[in-house]
Amino acid sequence: MEQRIASLPLIDVQQVTYRYPVQNAAKDQELLVAVPALQNVNLQIQKGEYVALLGHNGCGKSTLARHCNALLLPDQGKVLIAGMDTRDVAKQNMIRERVGMIFQNPDNQLIATLVEDDIAWGLTIRGYPLQQIRERVAEALDAVNIRHLRQLPPDKLSGGQRQRLAIAGILALRPQCIIADEASSMLDPFSRQELAKLFAQIHHMFGLTIIQVTHLLEEAIYAQRIVVMERGQIIQEGTPAQIFSNVERLRELKLIIPEPLTLVEHLRSAGFTIADHALTIEEIAQEIANA
Repeated sequence: MEQRIASLPLIDVQQVTYRYPVQNAAKDQELLVAVPALQNVNLQIQKGEYVALLGHNGCGKSTLARHCNALLLPDQGKVLIAGMDTRDVAKQNMIRERVGMIFQNPDNQLIATLVEDDIAWGLTIRGYPLQQIRERVAEALDAVNIRHLRQLPPDKLSGGQRQRLAIAGILALRPQCIIADEASSMLDPFSRQELAKLFAQIHHMFGLTIIQVTHLLEEAIYAQRIVVMERGQIIQEGTPAQIFSNVERLRELKLIIPEPLTLVEHLRSAGFTIADHALTIEEIAQEIANA
């Protein structure tokens, strides 16, 4: 029995279909839209895995992510989190303790008037002792590299710093999984890159399951596995090297091709042999040096 439980995926999405309800003004009731946001989706994510949900806006990736901590419930099929059904109301708080979410706008997750108090808030309302709160707050501050900002009001932080604060607040609660739902969409390109690297560091440091919802290929590069979505369905899965090897297919999916991948295209056309795993400028430069 123990071996069977240990082998369960942390997140198990089974034949899930979901339609967003719309309001019928004439009859004052909710109806379901004709086209489902998710269509018969199956996905298993193991504990400690780093997965990117990739696709253009409207493909269903955020809808799928919100099924993974019971913010949305399937119309058909089921979602199991560590074996717990998200439809079980008695288990939903436990599910959300295991799976924390970071959203696009960090201001929606910030509550307190000081950085360190904001991180402590979730622990305080759960009744943790003061010493344990202090230890977890310090650990979370260090993990996202904002200890030097601990006495500042959140509204004095930059967008990237506020997003780090939101992440620290979730980290302090020690979930098994963090879902980042387009968490970098309000940031400048440099801050987006820094945030993507931060999730990779957190995955390495704590062994957390990371699910990164993004339409940006340069963010998905850090994942162990990329799940590509289109029209509410999963159409492709693989490592970053496997997914990025077909640039034309990515263009068909209306995804913006980052400069390193465009550079690889030109180099290969010019006769250079560039390995599929070379996805960053540094890796591409090394390939050229070794040619």
